[in-house]
Amino acid sequence: MAKTLHAATSEFKKIDRCAELAHRPRVLLGKMGLDGHDRGVKVIARALRDSGVHVIYSGLWQTPKSLAIGARDEDCDVIAASMMSNSHLVLGPRLLDGLKEMGRADIPVHMGGILPQEDIKTLKDAGVAECFTTGVGLLDIVEATKSTVKERASIVGTSPTAQLARDISNVHDGRGLRDGAPLRRPKRVFGITGSPGAGKSTLVAALASEHARRAEGDAALGRVAVVAFDPKSPITSGALLGDRLRVDFNQLGEGVYYRSLAIEGEDYAALDNIIQLIGGCEGGDLGPYDTVFVETVGAGQNEVRIRTHVDQTAVVLVPGMGDAIQMDKAGILEIADVFVCNKADHQGQNDLMRNLKEITGQRPALETVATHGRGIVELYDHLMASV
Repeated sequence: MAKTLHAATSEFKKIDRCAELAHRPRVLLGKMGLDGHDRGVKVIARALRDSGVHVIYSGLWQTPKSLAIGARDEDCDVIAASMMSNSHLVLGPRLLDGLKEMGRADIPVHMGGILPQEDIKTLKDAGVAECFTTGVGLLDIVEATKSTVKERASIVGTSPTAQLARDISNVHDGRGLRDGAPLRRPKRVFGITGSPGAGKSTLVAALASEHARRAEGDAALGRVAVVAFDPKSPITSGALLGDRLRVDFNQLGEGVYYRSLAIEGEDYAALDNIIQLIGGCEGGDLGPYDTVFVETVGAGQNEVRIRTHVDQTAVVLVPGMGDAIQMDKAGILEIADVFVCNKADHQGQNDLMRNLKEITGQRPALETVATHGRGIVELYDHLMASV
């Protein structure tokens, strides 16, 4: 019997498909409902990144409100919501209502997943801009995302937080500060840096959550914001911004302002203005942002510029990352005001702490297991007391 030959699946070409646009598309990817599978959405995220898009991945089990908050705070051009749990007719309209509540009803919603053909008209009549069923090509999704990009206005939305998000976008893109934009340096600005894989994102999420929890009972603490940097592709200028998925916005709601940004190297040219924009945002009943955590790109030994923009710098290390000689080298370890041994439940923790004690001098070294919340309270208390 003759064998049937199948053509090999062609590789998705990594090229910049967005260079001609007014700005890099910012798309928020999220899975609404109870669907616990994200393989498909990760394929889409990579295809968008490899086309020059800035992709903010919010993770699984998102609610309509958490996605609406994310789209507003990240100043997205479009939300791409995926679901497989047959709840699209309920969650889709709720997402649109959430965007109105957040002051960004203008952000279009694209929905994908297992969507019955007979439901597509209902979704579009409700206000969903595009619907993608199974089998739609990746390039079609890229083109649909590109079509949402418009020239950014300086004034946007109907809330101070929406305007803050737009001001950050324009400053980060080199367009300068808006005339009349309120500026104020927050009371406390902390830099969290360290090697890739050290658990910085989980650590920052835990610290921000701890602040939000305490602020509920102590308005004098003010609100907390996070600025998280990730690397921009040197080939396509796209980026996968996945740090915010470590924060449980389903529980925190608007308790934390979180902004993801892509940079090349250590390009923090706009960071001082971004920090002042956050501090100057008038939150009304929610209060001002008095505490900011800045998470750097996974840093190498010579990446030290963050220290000039923050009040205190925490350098995060993990067991097994190097010997005592590595620690004696000049560079990132010199900028630490506090050392954090994260993943302290891993083998080699004792060796790391012993080596740290040889180089820290009077600087403290604290142990955390961010995934389990261990040591977070102690680290938070130390940082807050240091400024």
